[in-house]
Amino acid sequence: MPKLTRSLLRFSASAAVALATVAVIVGGAFAQSGDRPTLTVYTYDSFSAEWGPGPKLKQAFESGCDCTLDFVGLDDGVAILNRLKLEGPSTKADIALGLTSDLIPEAKATSMFMDSEVDVSDLTVPTGFSDAVFVPYDYSYLAFVYDSETVTNPPKSLADLVSGDPNQKIAIEDPRTSTPGLGFLLWMKAVYGDEAAAKWQELQPRILTVTPGWSEAYGLFTKGEVPIVLSYTTSPAYHVIEEGTDRYKAAGFAEGQYLQIEVAGILKETPHAELARKFLTFLVGKEAQSILPTTNWALPVRDDIDLPEAFSDLVSVDEPLLIDPDTVAKNRRAWTDEWLQAVGAR
Repeated sequence: MPKLTRSLLRFSASAAVALATVAVIVGGAFAQSGDRPTLTVYTYDSFSAEWGPGPKLKQAFESGCDCTLDFVGLDDGVAILNRLKLEGPSTKADIALGLTSDLIPEAKATSMFMDSEVDVSDLTVPTGFSDAVFVPYDYSYLAFVYDSETVTNPPKSLADLVSGDPNQKIAIEDPRTSTPGLGFLLWMKAVYGDEAAAKWQELQPRILTVTPGWSEAYGLFTKGEVPIVLSYTTSPAYHVIEEGTDRYKAAGFAEGQYLQIEVAGILKETPHAELARKFLTFLVGKEAQSILPTTNWALPVRDDIDLPEAFSDLVSVDEPLLIDPDTVAKNRRAWTDEWLQAVGAR
């Protein structure tokens, strides 16, 4: 018995040393894991949603970065810029993802962004794109999407939409918080110029609601509460691929469709500038660009991405409409006030 006891004591002592060693190793591993940098990305809620591109991009990027990628979903693209202006240099964001090219001069005016140093020379964007600060990652064209089982004679032009049956309601987004809402504001201005205010007043009886962002408006549409919604030419591809139906269609307009280019930029105050550049480089790489079309339902900025067949049936855009971003920056407030007065939104 004494020998057995001593053996047990020796075993216990050895086990204790071994366990202590394991604890140190495991503890060190947890400490290293806890020291992993977190890259915080402000984006819009449909991007960060479980059905959006966020989760897949997070998994793909984290697999090679030894970091944590944290998407913070806000209402919509304009809301991201509003949030950054409010927070100023104290913002927790390392990257802002989801602004559009229309907002670039205004975003630069905050002095909150740094040069990206990301090579975008091999990217392809309609009308071209060149900027030292912001990186384009996808694009689409605005369109009014309609339920073909309810709408048998969809508008074929912006003029048709404006002067159409006021009993056939539409849902649009607020240009003060939403990038598609801002895009529609610019679309009206691009087509009608000084007559835009009068055209807004003519359109007003058709507007069922103005939502803060795209998700709310499109949700009303898919629930059948409104037959026509402001969205994108790419939206029908979602229904074909995910739901197996071609019921929902985008209306091609004779005047052309407004182009929306989505961009991302790095905040000056980030402590993770190198990691942020790595993410933006990843975002325009082939792996991420292959994820975006069928999760963000937009077109890639690379020519070497194979798109599903449903994308070949989208509205063909011969005339992209786009107002120069500097012109937008100079006039956005006045044009928004014009819209507010004409539509009566508050």
